[in-house]
Amino acid sequence: MTNKLEREKKDIYDLIEIIEILRGENGCPWDRAQTNESIKKCIIEESYEVMDAIDKGDEDGIVEELGDVLLQVIFHCVLGKEEGKYDLGDVIEGICNKMIYRHPHVFGKDQAENIEEVLVNWDELKKKEKNFETTTDELNGVARALPALIRAKKVQGKARKVGFDWDKVEDAALKVEEELKEVLDVYKSKNRAMITEEVGDLLFSCVNVSRFLDVDPEEALNISTDKFIRRFGYIEEKAGQKGLDLKEMTLKEMDNLWNEIKKLEK
Repeated sequence: MTNKLEREKKDIYDLIEIIEILRGENGCPWDRAQTNESIKKCIIEESYEVMDAIDKGDEDGIVEELGDVLLQVIFHCVLGKEEGKYDLGDVIEGICNKMIYRHPHVFGKDQAENIEEVLVNWDELKKKEKNFETTTDELNGVARALPALIRAKKVQGKARKVGFDWDKVEDAALKVEEELKEVLDVYKSKNRAMITEEVGDLLFSCVNVSRFLDVDPEEALNISTDKFIRRFGYIEEKAGQKGLDLKEMTLKEMDNLWNEIKKLEK
């Protein structure tokens, strides 16, 4: 590394130089082999690790994981610069212009008295910016790379704005029952495409219920998954205390332990 990179306090330009060195002729074989396509999922994974650190209240973890996200941004910018397509300057200019454009009540002459008005204006400006002419354009504009539960909620929310929605949560709940029945009607068939479609419809309708109850479906599912892991851990611990192997236990025996921890948690 150069003397510049050996100083104690580094800045974003040092990070760019580090990536350029790693991508250079005498750099790292792995880094030199990467493309936008090969590392595209890394930024998603690193973003989730930021969320995890925030949920844990881990300040050192937040700093580290934000650094990992920044690394992905800079890596993509270096790749773009190598191809003569874009660089960090283009990315910064683009987001600065977007933030100014999307906040005319701050940088312009428009007014927004509350958060609701800000969000309405934001959506309208986004439509113009993205050249969305129909609601279907907006629905298609929701990124398909989003986690499926989040994408479903966003799509449903946009459809609601034009009145395409249930009147009350009970109606949405009845749809869940209907979709479950359709899953049970087809699950014994060999038509995997139809089974997949019906399971998807069931999950989509469950998201509808969560939206009506103002519950984040992603968060709710994570809570239930954590609960499952915790209760399963109790079953495994109790089985070990009795000298039992889970693989040799009956489902009824494990279910009894499940109900035991369930009562204790109440």
